[in-house]
Amino acid sequence: MSQTFRVLPSIDKLLHHFQEQPEAAAYPRSLLADVLRETLEHLREQIRTGREIDPTPAGILAAAVKRLDQMASPGLRKVINATGTILHTNLGRAPLSRQARTRVEEVMDGYSTLEYNAAAGKRGSRYDHVAQRLCRLTGAEDALVVNNNAAAVLLVLSAIVPGREVIVSRGQLVEIGGSFRIPAVLAQSGAKLVEVGTTNKTRLSDYHKAITPDTGAILKVHTSNFRIIGFVEQPEDEELSRLARAHDFPLIEDAGSGTLLPLKLGDWQEPSLRQRLAAGMDIVTASGDKLLGGGQAGIILGQKRWLAPMKSHPLLRALRVDKLTLAALEGTLLDYEMGNPLEQVPVLSMLHQFPQQLEAKAHRLAALFDDLRQYGWHVQVLALTSQVGGGSFPGVEIAGWGVQVRWTQSAQKLETRLRLGSVPVIVRIEDDAVIFDVRCLDEPDLVTLAAICGKIVKGEQV
Repeated sequence: MSQTFRVLPSIDKLLHHFQEQPEAAAYPRSLLADVLRETLEHLREQIRTGREIDPTPAGILAAAVKRLDQMASPGLRKVINATGTILHTNLGRAPLSRQARTRVEEVMDGYSTLEYNAAAGKRGSRYDHVAQRLCRLTGAEDALVVNNNAAAVLLVLSAIVPGREVIVSRGQLVEIGGSFRIPAVLAQSGAKLVEVGTTNKTRLSDYHKAITPDTGAILKVHTSNFRIIGFVEQPEDEELSRLARAHDFPLIEDAGSGTLLPLKLGDWQEPSLRQRLAAGMDIVTASGDKLLGGGQAGIILGQKRWLAPMKSHPLLRALRVDKLTLAALEGTLLDYEMGNPLEQVPVLSMLHQFPQQLEAKAHRLAALFDDLRQYGWHVQVLALTSQVGGGSFPGVEIAGWGVQVRWTQSAQKLETRLRLGSVPVIVRIEDDAVIFDVRCLDEPDLVTLAAICGKIVKGEQV
């Protein structure tokens, strides 16, 4: 081992060789030196653990170049989603529409009217760009946008009911992504949680009995990421609204995924934000990057009297959205106001694809795989089911189509090669076969996918 350590060249010698390589010309000397130190330390660790290394300058430089390539590659990059899960949280949830992407690109290219009212020639509000559109689309008196729905709930409670009691049904004390729980959000806001009812049954009388002079609001949490079936009961929204208004405090709903259009899949119905407000909600919060189909944002809708204190609350600045988020949201809202969202908003388009369309797409992908059969690929088009994802439509499976591939190598090995490529392909594995669900794939994806798979079977770098 000590002999091998002594064979390793010095940093100065390696740096001299490195700077003569064309791959190193684009990098500063200090970075090259740091990369060489890291590479040598990694090689020493391999020696300590008994693994074989290439201690020659050429071998070390090759390892350093590979490390440089990894450093130069962005960690956040495009993937091909062949899982069939539309709102895949790990893969960025909703892809943006063409209109939304265009708005983002225009705002990125120079300065913008983020907080400038060009008509009046003075400072404006960043929220005005989307507030009026949201009000027209939902019937709300006023609207506000923050950076996600958890932030929206936090701001609402912090501004409206700090130190006061908030009544919540036990069956709605949900945990959302990343282990964040509604009781924890309530505690952080300074509100005091008052649980009523049981896990499966909460009646109007339970809310009524819980009201005290210290009650500040009733909070309804839409259970969009799970369902309780069987012996269940919850009061109607209109009943809760009458109770809240009789005591002059707001009825708040955390709508979770939120949608601007009423949606129904299987036996699950998702009311629109307009319907929630019409049912008597004084304040509604929702996500912008789930069923609505935009970028990550938290949307707050409701009466002006309740939103006014949020606009002057110091927490709003900490939670405010940037120009790119606003541009993406405004572009998406334009699709709803001026276009055909079922065609233009990708999430809605994917949700409403007909089975015949998906089957035809699966056959096109299988045809692109035809040349790979000579390498031992067994390709089969098959019917399957997908999930919406993103904490939406719990337990609902939507019928779809895909391509099943079996190879002489294991499904796990193929999945790994697909996942580790320069454009990662994320698939499903079922019964030791790789499944390409075509629901979330567009035509260019099919061609790219076939090219990637062709390189894999030929043993080429992907």
